[in-house]
Amino acid sequence: MTAFRRFALFAVPEGDLYRAGASWLGWDSVNGKSLPHPRIAGLDLPIDRITARARKYGFHGTLKPPFRLRHGTTQSDLEAATSRLSSNLAPVVLPPLDLRRMGGFLALVPSSDCPPLSALAAAVVTGLDRYREAPGEAELARRRKAGLSERQEAMLAQWGYPYVLEEFRFHLTLTGWLGADTDRVAQSLQAHVAPALRRPFAIDSLCLMGEDEAGHFHVHRRFALTG
Repeated sequence: MTAFRRFALFAVPEGDLYRAGASWLGWDSVNGKSLPHPRIAGLDLPIDRITARARKYGFHGTLKPPFRLRHGTTQSDLEAATSRLSSNLAPVVLPPLDLRRMGGFLALVPSSDCPPLSALAAAVVTGLDRYREAPGEAELARRRKAGLSERQEAMLAQWGYPYVLEEFRFHLTLTGWLGADTDRVAQSLQAHVAPALRRPFAIDSLCLMGEDEAGHFHVHRRFALTG
């Protein structure tokens, strides 16, 4: 059994959308290999630099953020629990995705609210939390540098991450922090992702991700949502 440093539950697309996102980031989490970046017309910034922060996670939408296994639990325990949970959750069809600016980075986000998606993420966050080791002081301090609200601080303490439940906003990250370059990168990137956005995006599985020693995340197992 592969030993991973941390685990996470992600929604990992398939088909054209996955191929477009994975090639842009330069990391294929499904097959566990690096990919050459595409050539993007009009983009004058190095893709490997602007995607560096996002690359190690692969192309994904987070449902349960990365965590270490709680002492006394095993990877097999987590796999079995994920299988049980997936059998009770239904697939979710998202509204069309848009390329949007989120603060200083770019991501694909649903074009309108999707309550079933929020409910799915909440079920994953809460349903598997017994397998999560509490974050250490260094990680807590790093999260608090963002300037958390009182509610976000409470969720950090309870769930190990401040942006869950009502603070959750599903997104498929495409870049790291771009700052003043965000809008012009978006103009160049739009043509690369637009063809893949023409088809509906359904989340019909939970991907149990594992982080290797180099910090890259891999799709360890994909569990179909059959509830």
